[in-house]
Amino acid sequence: MPTQHDRPVWRSTTIVCVRRGDTVALGGDGQVTYGSTIMKADTRKIRRMLDGKVLVGFAGSTADAFALMERFEAKLKDFPGNVPRAATELARDWRTDRILRRLEAMMICVDASHSLLISGNGDVVQPSDGILGIGSGGPYAVSAARALVRHTELSAKEIVEESLKIAAETDVYTNENLMVEELSCVN
Repeated sequence: MPTQHDRPVWRSTTIVCVRRGDTVALGGDGQVTYGSTIMKADTRKIRRMLDGKVLVGFAGSTADAFALMERFEAKLKDFPGNVPRAATELARDWRTDRILRRLEAMMICVDASHSLLISGNGDVVQPSDGILGIGSGGPYAVSAARALVRHTELSAKEIVEESLKIAAETDVYTNENLMVEELSCVN
C-alpha cells in the first residue's frame, strides 16, 4: 500500500514580484508538474482582483490556491482598500481553521502600496526591497531580480520577465511560458 510519501507530488511554478519606481509587476510561469511529468505548460497563476486594483499570484496546489484566492477576494470586499488587513485576516483563518490548515499553497498579493507574501503558517511578510518570490523557482527568481535591480535600469516588468527566464533555466518545475501583470503605484 503506497504511503503519502510514495505518491507523486504536485509541483508548480515560480512567482516573482518587483516594485520599482512608480510600478509594481507580478509574474509567473505556466508549468504544473505532477511527479516527473509536466501536466500543463500554460496555467494562469496571476489574477486581478478588486476591479484590477490588486494582483495575486499563487504557487502550490492549484485547487488549494483557488480556494484561498476566493477567500482572499471575500476578505478584500470585507476590508475594501485595506490589503494588509485582508491578508492578515486570511492568514489568521488559514492558520486556525482545521480544513484550511491542510491547504498547500502560498500567495503573493500586491496593490499600489503593498507587496505581501501570505502563507499557511500565518505569515504576512512585506519585503523591505519590494522583491518577493514563491514556488520552487522563487529563490532563483528573487536572486536574479535583486541583481537586476542593483545593476540595470530595467523596468519592474522587464526585471520580472528576465528573473523568470533565469529561474526557468535553473528550476525544472519552471518554464518560459510567462504571464506578467503591472500596476501603477501612483495614487
